[in-house]
Amino acid sequence: MRILIITAGSRGDVAPFTGLGRRLLDAGHEVAVAAHPSFAALVGGCGLAHRPMPGDPQELIRGWARAASREEARALTAAYADGLADGVATAVADGTDLVLTAFGPAPLSRTAGEALGIPVIETHLVPGVATREFPLPGASAAEGLGPEGNLAAGRETVRRRDNLFAHAVTRLRDRLGLPAGGPAQQGDDAPPVFAGFSPTVVPRPADWPSRVEVTGYWWPPRPDGWSPPAELADFLRAGPPPVFIGFGSMAPGEGERLSELVAAAVKRAGVRAVVQAGWAELSGGGDDLLAIGDVPHDWLFPRTAAVVHHAGAGTTGAALRAGVPAVPVPVMADQPFWADRLHRLQVAPRPLPFQDLDAENLAAAITACVTDPAPRRRAAELARRIASEDGAGTVLAHVATLA
Repeated sequence: MRILIITAGSRGDVAPFTGLGRRLLDAGHEVAVAAHPSFAALVGGCGLAHRPMPGDPQELIRGWARAASREEARALTAAYADGLADGVATAVADGTDLVLTAFGPAPLSRTAGEALGIPVIETHLVPGVATREFPLPGASAAEGLGPEGNLAAGRETVRRRDNLFAHAVTRLRDRLGLPAGGPAQQGDDAPPVFAGFSPTVVPRPADWPSRVEVTGYWWPPRPDGWSPPAELADFLRAGPPPVFIGFGSMAPGEGERLSELVAAAVKRAGVRAVVQAGWAELSGGGDDLLAIGDVPHDWLFPRTAAVVHHAGAGTTGAALRAGVPAVPVPVMADQPFWADRLHRLQVAPRPLPFQDLDAENLAAAITACVTDPAPRRRAAELARRIASEDGAGTVLAHVATLA
């Protein structure tokens, strides 16, 4: 089959789909990934075709920070959504037999599928179907809601996503010759959903409909021929396992402040650290601190004492896979959900919200994480359970029934 995977956002919103796509490719399917132009090399390096999606999520985050009003921020978001709609229409029109779509652009993907008679499967990296068991990631209120409150909060989260894309969907329906409105796609008409995280981390809620399945993670493949930079390999050999510190796609433009904060925390905690630049462009150096660019997490994380991260879905999964404890520093979106989940799984201290971050509390969290053996034992136990799961295989088996 010709399979198109549609996603949008930061690297963490793309990388897991390269793992899923590679498994589908190895099974004999033709696979393309529609993602922002900045991820063309990431997609192509896995042997997958890339179809460009307009927009720059890094600039969107910068724009939100600069926006003088909520209305200006909404206008930036609406323009981004309109660009995604154009990208989805073009990508699907280039030829496909099946669409797999991330949660965010799902309304656009379903619209294109409806217009062209192409089946659509939703492939979520975070819980995206409302449940009584917990509020969905990104819910405006997340504690003490009770079962019905959790369900209401989850439905509101989905409504906010739909409202975000409402204008873009209207434009896309008009472009594709569809009548206004369109099917609600509920019940038997709704597409199947495969959730690409571990049931060990988030057990499947009992009240989810049968069309929703939690598969396990879709691990990004390591780039062909990759080897660690000599400087990093030397640093790892030069002393005890370091702490990894990185904030992924968060905090662009705050590199100088964060670099000073991180260096002070590392010194105060008395640890060695590998610091990943990310979109914040963290920097630093010295006998006990090394700044690096992108390095495959599956190689680096098992060589660390702990992972300090923003609790994005992908980094959270990679740290759990490595069997190392974490210090979650959530910033936005789904990150507070994963940070709380790590704490509940007893592999991390209480989350340290990014807005509260300073050298003193970061150092204290690192110290607690690396000196208490219990989180490491618990992380190793979870890693063994996660290793037995084959998330991509579950999706592959379903796709085989459609071919």
